[in-house]
Amino acid sequence: MSAPLRPAAAKLAQGLGFWEATAINITQIVGAGVFATVPMIVADLPGAYALLAWIVAGVLILADGMVWGELGAALPAAGGSYHFLLESFGPKKWGRLMAFLFVWQILISGPLEVGSGLVAAAQFSTTIHPEFQDFDKEYTKTFTFEIEDGKTVGLTLAPSRFLGFGLGVIILILLYRKVTDLGKLSLLLLVGVLGALFWILAEGLPRLDTSILFDPVKPEEMPKNFGVAMGTGMGLAIYSYFGYYNICYLGAEVKNPGRTIPFSILTSVIVVVVLFFMVHVAFMGVIPWREALAHKDNLAAEFMFRQHGTWAATAISILLMGSCFASAFSGMLGYSRVPYAAAQNGHFFSWFGAVHEFHKIPHRSLLLIGGLVLFWSFFSLDTIITALIATRILEQFVAQVVGLMILRRTRPDLPMPWKMWFYPVPCLIALVGWMYLYFSTGNIFMVVGAVTLLMGGIVFLIWSKLTRSWPFGDGDLAKMSEDLGN
Repeated sequence: MSAPLRPAAAKLAQGLGFWEATAINITQIVGAGVFATVPMIVADLPGAYALLAWIVAGVLILADGMVWGELGAALPAAGGSYHFLLESFGPKKWGRLMAFLFVWQILISGPLEVGSGLVAAAQFSTTIHPEFQDFDKEYTKTFTFEIEDGKTVGLTLAPSRFLGFGLGVIILILLYRKVTDLGKLSLLLLVGVLGALFWILAEGLPRLDTSILFDPVKPEEMPKNFGVAMGTGMGLAIYSYFGYYNICYLGAEVKNPGRTIPFSILTSVIVVVVLFFMVHVAFMGVIPWREALAHKDNLAAEFMFRQHGTWAATAISILLMGSCFASAFSGMLGYSRVPYAAAQNGHFFSWFGAVHEFHKIPHRSLLLIGGLVLFWSFFSLDTIITALIATRILEQFVAQVVGLMILRRTRPDLPMPWKMWFYPVPCLIALVGWMYLYFSTGNIFMVVGAVTLLMGGIVFLIWSKLTRSWPFGDGDLAKMSEDLGN
């Protein structure tokens, strides 16, 4: 097997240290997640049972964070998972397929994840002022299609959605600059993100009423299938936690990646798991969980309205929009490196492998991801979350766990600056957790995930045939892809 490829390291500037890396992770994690999903989780797991979703999902991302940390330390490069899969499964054969499939699905799931932040920002904007809320309702047009057992796919055209779209355009403009400037901007955005979190905690924890938090659930209110409900609740919590790995996509731009990447990931995981659990307690210890179900669009606004009135509800809504903006900023920054890295290795059109002469960023790849993010900003949030999880689990999270175990066995020569604790226990926990989540998404989304991979495999075979590369030959994949791209 060949030595690890690091095509991006010579072109992209290394300007991200531990604090910038942690800020990039946390700003993407916080976003809309916890604020939007608390009432959604309670709808599946009533009362205090909802707390289990945060705890179990937290254990899963801690274990998976160690997988990301070890791979990111050993193989720091632009594109993160793309590079991990290519090297773990072998860059000459199966690694090409796995890396291609990752790029294939990330063009769907990456923009889905970031676009959900713009959707949530639009959702929060409707509570800023009653007049805007009325205006938005009057001019909202929603197209809904039922797909399975009451699950729907929704497309919404509304003033609030166009506001979210506009925020996405602003993010694209801000990302068109040097990575050192982006690192500093991430730190600034982190301050605003944590401000919203700590304000809610400061208001909710002193008013915590355990009788409200642990209000008994009646037998008829319990889910019919607790295992399925737990999987759905975990999925929502995992969605809220997504982003703990974001720095891996910027591996070529990280200073001292052998230490910075794993410790920024683990720090991010621990911080957000504790904070999100406390935010849920703060909400549900003040607002009875049955009442919270009626305020799914913006529970935080209702929470603040009960404490201080209209001005507080408006203020927290603006802060939440800022939090969504910061999350989308960080996510778009990370995912924009994936098509670039793939183009550098010949797994994507070479045109997207360009680096801006002055800013030293993959500007064409950034515009591709940004355009896809803007497209998804008009779809319903619950659809986006489930589709995101179903399309990503097998080819990214499960594949990386297996890839790391293969890498340890087949590449004893590869320097490992950081190794996970208690190996292989975290790998096994991650495998079980991800597969449980996959089977909890429901038949239609499981099929979507499987079909996405199948279509990707077919396209890979066509691509390989055209480039005369494995399994149809040993042609120069990068050279052939450059000819196709041009």
